[in-house]
Amino acid sequence: MPILAIDTSTMVSGAAIAAEDRLIAEVLMQLKLPQSQVLLGHIKEVLHIAHMDKKDLTGIAVSIGPGSFTGLRIGLASAKMMSYALDIPVVAVSSLEAMAYHYPVPGIYIASTLDAQKGNAYLALYEYNGKGFDEKKSVCVMNFTEAVDFCSKLDKPVIFVGDIAQKKADIIASYKNISLGMPHLCMPRAANVAMAALPKFARGEFANIMNLEPVYIRRSEAEVLWEKRHAQAKAEDMA
Repeated sequence: MPILAIDTSTMVSGAAIAAEDRLIAEVLMQLKLPQSQVLLGHIKEVLHIAHMDKKDLTGIAVSIGPGSFTGLRIGLASAKMMSYALDIPVVAVSSLEAMAYHYPVPGIYIASTLDAQKGNAYLALYEYNGKGFDEKKSVCVMNFTEAVDFCSKLDKPVIFVGDIAQKKADIIASYKNISLGMPHLCMPRAANVAMAALPKFARGEFANIMNLEPVYIRRSEAEVLWEKRHAQAKAEDMA
């Protein structure tokens, strides 16, 4: 049951192939290049490394956010295209849940964070239950410093992962009871998306690709700017 997993939620571009009991191959790149330029190449490369044809795939796992607005759209469009062309199901995975799979360790919390701009972070809190992860705090948007302060007061040690956690490592270092994940265990990975998706494939929890959309949590800056300009233009017309 080989599945293809892709993650385009941040500047990290990744594609992986996994089966029920193992990770078969993964391609990962952390460079500031548009996902539209690299993702399809990574999919072709990971299939080549795994000595597989796309027709060997039985499903596709894709991260659906939160994260980069443009990146998520590119990843989801690619997953839908391949699902339709190959007639195979899609499983959707939270970008934040996938990052928790870096640390399947009991007795700690994983604070998965991604940059939400203007000093804010997308935040969700997870705890390993021996098989998967329980969501201890639902996905929300918080000021990053306030998020760190909140987590420092929890009853268990907390490991922060994610791009904004790396950018603001100095804030994390000033608190007790919390720490920053290692550099290679901090950013999103397609392999993590695959691991989070495999149980869902086994349970038949497939997404409807006709109405599957990215999870943005908040509106993009472009949408906010358009709304402001539209409201201003309307007010000027009525003046």
